[in-house]
Amino acid sequence: MNLLIETLKAVLFGVVEGVTEWLPISSTGHLILLDEFIQLQMSDAFKSMFEVVIQLGAILAVVVLFFPKLWPFKRRKEGEGVVGILKMDTVNLWIKVIVAILPSGIVGILFDDWMDLHLHTAPVVAAMLVVYGVAFILVERRQQAVKHRALVQTVDQLDLRMALWIGMFQVLSLVPGTSRSGATILGGVLMGCSRTAAAEFSFYMAIPTMLGASFIKVLKFGFSFTGAELLILLVGSVTAFAVSVVAIKTFIDYIKRHSFTAFGWYRIVLGALVALYFLIAA
Repeated sequence: MNLLIETLKAVLFGVVEGVTEWLPISSTGHLILLDEFIQLQMSDAFKSMFEVVIQLGAILAVVVLFFPKLWPFKRRKEGEGVVGILKMDTVNLWIKVIVAILPSGIVGILFDDWMDLHLHTAPVVAAMLVVYGVAFILVERRQQAVKHRALVQTVDQLDLRMALWIGMFQVLSLVPGTSRSGATILGGVLMGCSRTAAAEFSFYMAIPTMLGASFIKVLKFGFSFTGAELLILLVGSVTAFAVSVVAIKTFIDYIKRHSFTAFGWYRIVLGALVALYFLIAA
């Protein structure tokens, strides 16, 4: 194994993860497809774990960029009790996030092995890319036809019922090629959120979701990493973090002025190309 070459591959995987984790185009799907063409010379068990754990680097970007909104503590004033150190708006936000991640957490824990075995394939990814690409275009056309202002303009306006429904949409993203951010943003828009509010809440949901998924993957893999494996994991994660910082800022700015239609067409074209490639290869 050429460690330099494998490290460069890890950088490439980190770049793809950092870009696609936050755009509604499926990070897992892109990583699976990338592995078809540029394979890490590691065990299948390590690669399965690697593709999930490098998402921690991407998630750290959310924590850094939105830290003031996510940190629930404040300086306590004299005479205030323990409650005085809590920012109740942030506490309420985390309650909504926890409610939202419960459905996918339960389904993911129960069916993780089965999904890894049966769904992490290029044909499934291609199909989901196309299906949800069409869904994005149809939803955007519906929104333009209705021409109404979204009821929920900020994450603070989300209630627990809406958070739970968005969480139900996240369950769909357990199928590779769907896109976690794509499913939750689509669910948020259908529930009456603005694109910006739906995207921001989707980012917050990613933190406990991917922490849990990464913990499960590492637990299954074990904690006995070789030096090369630790290096590859670290390089991929750091790259994903750096790229994510730029990707998140760019994405938020983009959706303030544009619809998701372009992402829908991208998914359809990519899905068709993937299906054609594997049809020819077969």
